[in-house]
Amino acid sequence: MPRFSVIVPAYQVQAYLSECLDSVLAQSCADLELIAVDACSPDACGALVDEYAAGDARVKAVHLAEDQGLGSARNAGMAEAGGDYLVFLDGDDTLAPDALRALADRIEETGEPDVLVYDYARTYWDGRQVRNQLAGRLAGEGPVPFRLADRPAVLRVLTVAWNKACRREFVERHGFAFPPGSYEDTPWTFPVLMAAESIATLDRVCVHYRQRRRGSVRAGAERRHFDLFTQYDRVFAYLAEHPELDRWRPELFRRMIDHYAAVCTRRGRLPRGSHAEFLRRARAHYRQYRIPGARMRPRHALVRFGLRRTFRALRLASAARRRTLRTAVKLARALHAGALRLHYRVQLRLPVRADRAVFSAEAGPGDPGALEEALRAHAPHIRTAWLARPEQRYALPAGPRHIRPGTAAYWTALARSAYLVTDDVLERRLRKRRGQVVIRTGQGTPLGHMGLDLLERPAAARDTDFAALMRAVDQWDHVLSGNRHATLVWERVLPGRYRTLEYGAPRNDVFQRATSADVTRLRESLGVPPGAVAILYAPAHRDHRRTQGPLIDLAGVARRLGPRFVILARTPYDPGAGGGRIIDVRDHPSVPSLCLASDALLTDYASLMFDYACLDRPIVVHTADWAAYEAARGAYFDLRAFPPGAVARSEDELADIFASGHWRGSRSAQLRGAFRERFCPYDDGRAAERVVRHVMLGQPPEALPAVVPLTERHPVPSACTRAPAVTVPQPSGGVRVTR
Repeated sequence: MPRFSVIVPAYQVQAYLSECLDSVLAQSCADLELIAVDACSPDACGALVDEYAAGDARVKAVHLAEDQGLGSARNAGMAEAGGDYLVFLDGDDTLAPDALRALADRIEETGEPDVLVYDYARTYWDGRQVRNQLAGRLAGEGPVPFRLADRPAVLRVLTVAWNKACRREFVERHGFAFPPGSYEDTPWTFPVLMAAESIATLDRVCVHYRQRRRGSVRAGAERRHFDLFTQYDRVFAYLAEHPELDRWRPELFRRMIDHYAAVCTRRGRLPRGSHAEFLRRARAHYRQYRIPGARMRPRHALVRFGLRRTFRALRLASAARRRTLRTAVKLARALHAGALRLHYRVQLRLPVRADRAVFSAEAGPGDPGALEEALRAHAPHIRTAWLARPEQRYALPAGPRHIRPGTAAYWTALARSAYLVTDDVLERRLRKRRGQVVIRTGQGTPLGHMGLDLLERPAAARDTDFAALMRAVDQWDHVLSGNRHATLVWERVLPGRYRTLEYGAPRNDVFQRATSADVTRLRESLGVPPGAVAILYAPAHRDHRRTQGPLIDLAGVARRLGPRFVILARTPYDPGAGGGRIIDVRDHPSVPSLCLASDALLTDYASLMFDYACLDRPIVVHTADWAAYEAARGAYFDLRAFPPGAVARSEDELADIFASGHWRGSRSAQLRGAFRERFCPYDDGRAAERVVRHVMLGQPPEALPAVVPLTERHPVPSACTRAPAVTVPQPSGGVRVTR
């Protein structure tokens, strides 16, 4: 007997059905049966169901003679089910990776509850994912399992069948079945929750609820919303048959009225001319099932009194008020913008302040932050300030002044500061003055194509305004570079009259100054267990992909590597997977801190590898989609031919590299040494000082601090440098590893 019976009804979802079924069959918990029910679909759903049944013994194909709705298809699936728990999944939705494993673990933890309620996320056609707003009601509070009376808030979670796993024996004992018609989940969900002797929750996204660009409602089904009345009749009929559940009548009454009000007030739900009929029937239900003394919300008056015309008048008045407010806001903004333009013109006529410098950073403090710190240390007479949006301020140093873009202070700083430092393009309306110096810090050593080379790469260029970019280039006085490769690329793809300062990357200075105590402190702050090997996983952005999830199964890799390894993930991943060995560091404000805390870098084509090489720590690159990346973005050299360490072309090779110790073996060290020699010649910890002394203090190049040779540099070692070699079980099967 399988643990789970996953029931998937299929009707006119041929474009999504394969993805749905694959998400079930690819689950790490293989103890399942998949019952795919073709609800007499006029498209290819029936053929797809048969193909999957022929290819996998876990799939049962059920074909209905006629389409009687989603409820009928689910009932047919339940009749074939033999698993301990029933899991429902619509044919255009998907299960999250490892979802069934998480369900199985939670069911075991909570003593085989009758119902397990789990979370979902809405997945939109443009790739956005939005988690359920009521997810907080699934968080653990009080004893588990529980009855509905202990946590009645669970009754307010979305009334659907596909966010609950129900014990089959419990469902069969109570004779629960789905009724015909739309909103069939309503008379299923409420009775199931009220009748359950034990309920548990799982605060984890297990289902991706697809929001299709075009409605998934069948043709002519706009009248389906009137099925709500019949479905709530069934709910209250169930209460009448079970007097012991009468305590839930007020709550169900409120839920019903909320539901009616939502359908009636949301634009596009009901067909034209049907609102009056819907309200008449809703009002009749209000009178029929009203509970004396029940607390009502103000909008329930719409249903109680059938105030359709009043509500329509209020809605029109509200719309007119919004239009008036928008017009007033636009006028106020225009006046404000005009005042700021006038202010900027006045400031442009005032003297430039030689003791002022402003900094701007789009991708975190990075090079501008290192330069600002060096400026305060070596040229304290120059006052510094940051141009930063409110959401950026938490990542910037607290000492200097923070100036919000678009304010009068912002335009004053741009007009009168002698030094303007940025890692991107400054304000497009900037008018550079005589006496101002613009320093453009690097965006790392380029591997993928940048600048004008993107003219031939539309997928990577996206909405880049190349004319605006070239206007910004014309304002630059100095561009920082970390190596000869970067210098040659930047001067070609961003041609201008600026001077390249090949002094190293200021943001990497910290790698030479940090101590072992700093490394220990950073690891503790991230929650890295003592003695563990921390792998920083930082993949590059994929221009050819709509979503930016990891290209490797992080949870699977974590399991194969064993408990001695933890992964610091700089990418979206399933937060419930990995058994606690995956630490989410996507929002960490300091990438250099993550590098210092880690023992190795796992990446693909991210420019972070050039910075990480300064630490002289192991780097492993995963190049499974090199051809796609090169086609979409383009590359300045073949990373596979000149890598910074071991190269893996698959997950098996990746696991074997860490299992065998090749990730920090002698061959990897040789590759890393050659990589450092080419790309880290000036990163000796004094790059920012050299820039400040030359640009701000006017010292000639020959008077600047000499570059420390690579052989004499001593970056802080990782926490596991002196630990014994870590080995894990070898993956099954022979694999090829590039060393």
